[in-house]
Amino acid sequence: MAPRERKALRAGANMAQFYEFFAGGGMARAGLGKEWRCLFANDFDPKKAASYAANWSAKDLLVGDVAEVTTAALPDAVDLAWASFPCQDLSLAGAGAGLKGKRSGTFWPFWKLMRDLKTEDRAPRLIVLENVCGALHSHEGKDFAAIGSALSNEGYKFGAVIIDAVDFLPQSRPRLFIIGVRGDSDIPDNLKLSSPDPKWHPDRLLKAYEKLSGRAAANWIWWKLPTPPKRKKTFADLIEETPKGVKWHTPEQTLRLLGMMSEINRQKVERAKEAGKRMVGGIYKRTRLDEFGRKTQRAEVRFDDLAGCLRTPTGGSSRQSILVIDGDDVRSRLLSPREAARLMGLPEKYKLPENYNEAYHLAGDGVAVPVVRFLAARILEPLLDQKTEREEELAAA
Repeated sequence: MAPRERKALRAGANMAQFYEFFAGGGMARAGLGKEWRCLFANDFDPKKAASYAANWSAKDLLVGDVAEVTTAALPDAVDLAWASFPCQDLSLAGAGAGLKGKRSGTFWPFWKLMRDLKTEDRAPRLIVLENVCGALHSHEGKDFAAIGSALSNEGYKFGAVIIDAVDFLPQSRPRLFIIGVRGDSDIPDNLKLSSPDPKWHPDRLLKAYEKLSGRAAANWIWWKLPTPPKRKKTFADLIEETPKGVKWHTPEQTLRLLGMMSEINRQKVERAKEAGKRMVGGIYKRTRLDEFGRKTQRAEVRFDDLAGCLRTPTGGSSRQSILVIDGDDVRSRLLSPREAARLMGLPEKYKLPENYNEAYHLAGDGVAVPVVRFLAARILEPLLDQKTEREEELAAA
């Protein structure tokens, strides 16, 4: 289906169409919402794919390596290709392989599919790439520049924003979103800025922008986004009294956790006891140097009504615990799977894996649902409401 035919189909069905790559549990799909129709989804991980199928059905899902996907598997033409490609080689915790790494390097076979679609006159009108902010400075900015060149060389205008889920959910989770729009699309003035907005384009993004090639920089857009409404929920609002999948620690286990805290963190606990209300803190275990220079495992807590950024549970230190304090009553346990899902904005009806690690991994490796909805409402859907040059020519014929 040629791009000029796609507008009529979308208008007739009253739904935008998309492909979801590196789909995980379908959090991008959840954020896009019911006005969007998924024609194809792909993920390499069979456990995540099982969750995707349980919540969205397996009809449009292909489980396997993106490098083995061909355009023959991609039906029709779509308005959007969404790709939350793996972050491990781009994150601060990774080994620094960047886009040459085995995991984050899967961007390139995905991009080959986009190029092949273009040769078939089926290039998606919009492309969204989501990843950790480490993608900005990986290989001294060369990886981000390579992505920018890939987009501009195939005729896309593009820009990037950093959105922290904290504006929508009680979780500190900044992520990079690169939004590309096909070059024949009109971009209304109310969607772009003449200069960066510090809220969405902080210094680390500006530094990455400066390393783009001349051609990529010429196709750059400073996307305009409004200030989100004030978030209403706190971390404490999401906590279950009788969680499924985890148990409250024994008093001895809680004391052991408190004993792993530095003096600064123990003082945080004492202040929380004096707060006069229930306080919930998020705890991560980290390896620190003690006063003798020895590596010691420490429990670090925060009481700012926010959870720490969810991670994938590759080890014990990656699982977030909580500390619930009511005066002198102090309890602790692991964060529950449902609480992790709530911190990502997933609805209560979302079906989680029974296995704790699988459920936590699914949440920690996903994209925050309300952030996707925010981008869709404020940029993606307004862009799709504009006619392309080819559609205008067709209308005038």
